[in-house]
Amino acid sequence: MKPSTKSGRSAKPPLWLKDFVQPLKSKNVANSCFYPAENNMVIVLVYVDDLLITGTGIQLIQDTKLMLHSRFKIKDLGELRFFLGIEFARNKEGSVMNQRKLRSVKFTTCGSLVELNHKLTQIEFDEHVGSSTDRLVRRLLYLIVTRPNISFAVQNISQFMHQPKQSHMQATIRVVRYIKHSPGLGIFLLAKASSNLQAFCDVDWASCLLLGDQLLFGDSLISSKAKKQPTISRSSAEAEYRSIASTVVEIVWI
Repeated sequence: MKPSTKSGRSAKPPLWLKDFVQPLKSKNVANSCFYPAENNMVIVLVYVDDLLITGTGIQLIQDTKLMLHSRFKIKDLGELRFFLGIEFARNKEGSVMNQRKLRSVKFTTCGSLVELNHKLTQIEFDEHVGSSTDRLVRRLLYLIVTRPNISFAVQNISQFMHQPKQSHMQATIRVVRYIKHSPGLGIFLLAKASSNLQAFCDVDWASCLLLGDQLLFGDSLISSKAKKQPTISRSSAEAEYRSIASTVVEIVWI
């Protein structure tokens, strides 16, 4: 949805947000995003002037649209198809999220993410490649939203973006080639109701203290992470406990 003020002018960000929240507060909004009504709920996601409205009931969603339309000029784009670079496809079984940003990049396909037994380093005599690698890695970092299987490889490459070299560019291109090998892959969110939250975590203490976790709500992946541990662990047991603690923090936040 694309809103603007009744005068047709675009307000500055603080003023726009203040004007936008005002009609929601008149409906007893709980906070900046959630609009509860008895046992139902509407969620309004705001990104600049793009709105994503969803909820537990169609009538409640329509009432929210009418309320906002009475205050702003709103263009309703219909059922969610594309938002912030993410494509959505829905059926009775659930919704598929994927990103095809790199389909136009002309690389041959590749069946594996990383080269076996190859460790990236900051070699002094390796040729510097400038900011092109950094831009591509930033796009890959955003692609992790719907392609969590590339998170380890991209996290490994992103450590060297302060001064990327030719070897890092080659590793980045390999990830892009892997994505092009299966461009339609994404995340499938099941439509069936579930209150079962599962969490998985692991840590690699032997090399660079890498930790990773995944959270599933029912059978749907809702969170995935791969990163370095912020502190040094003196044993594998200590590293495991730190990994569990990091995962618990993620669970509490969700």
